[in-house]
Amino acid sequence: MRKNSIKNTRINKEVMRALAEIIRTEIKDPRLDPLTSVMSVEVAPDLKTCKVEVSVLGDEAHKEDTLTALRSASGYIRTLLAKKVDLRNTPELTFHLDNSTEYGIEMMAKIDAVMEEQRAKAALRGDEDET
Repeated sequence: MRKNSIKNTRINKEVMRALAEIIRTEIKDPRLDPLTSVMSVEVAPDLKTCKVEVSVLGDEAHKEDTLTALRSASGYIRTLLAKKVDLRNTPELTFHLDNSTEYGIEMMAKIDAVMEEQRAKAALRGDEDET
């Protein structure tokens, strides 16, 4: 099975859906931030390993605590995953932080600031119709 085959893509989507549900409903660790999202899942073609990218909204302490909680519960999560998704092999899970959400929010704030600055300059010049 190739890495980008249709079968591998379907497996990735199914594992991602199952992991999101498991993390949201089954894990009761207080270190786990409630704003944790599974952003992407990449299951190896041989179904031995799985790279899971999670996004956590919050400060660095929340991110590290959530990552520690997920890593310590990876065996339990893997057991629940085996019950939810019928695969020949249940992959070993490795969790990584994905900062793309925070990056997107930061970029939108910068764009909004620039647009507001342009509106203010246009208002000072008296040609507010241009923006």
